[in-house]
Amino acid sequence: MDIRSRLRRLASVGSRFLIVGAISTLIEVGVFNVLVYGMGVDVVWAKIIASLVALVNAYIGNREWTFRHRDRRGRVNELVLFVLVNAVCTGLGAALVWVGVQGAGMLLGRAPGPFAVNFVNLVSIVVVVLLRFVLYHKIVFRPKAETPTA
Repeated sequence: MDIRSRLRRLASVGSRFLIVGAISTLIEVGVFNVLVYGMGVDVVWAKIIASLVALVNAYIGNREWTFRHRDRRGRVNELVLFVLVNAVCTGLGAALVWVGVQGAGMLLGRAPGPFAVNFVNLVSIVVVVLLRFVLYHKIVFRPKAETPTA
């Protein structure tokens, strides 16, 4: 496969991944705000819970649309890898939110408001999305193994 074909295919997969991610992000931000500002849940726990809710959409969208052409090595194996990758990514996202909210509080000299908290949350989402794409592409939804030609 030449470089142009590979780039075209990567762009296609990447755009589908971003669409699924955008929908998952809307779900995550909505749940996060309901938990923090509607129910008074701590920002770190809200981040973890909102991420887990959004992951349901992410798995279905990525398995059935973004990476549907990839190897299906078994649903259990794939789900285990998906959960492990997302446990790491959720932990990273929660850590980034905690650090960001603490840092914003120190810079502002008071508890950050909704704008600052949501800005920190969105920055954490961008960082984690980049990591997720690489891990989904390379580990979770692997390409089909090349069949040797006779």
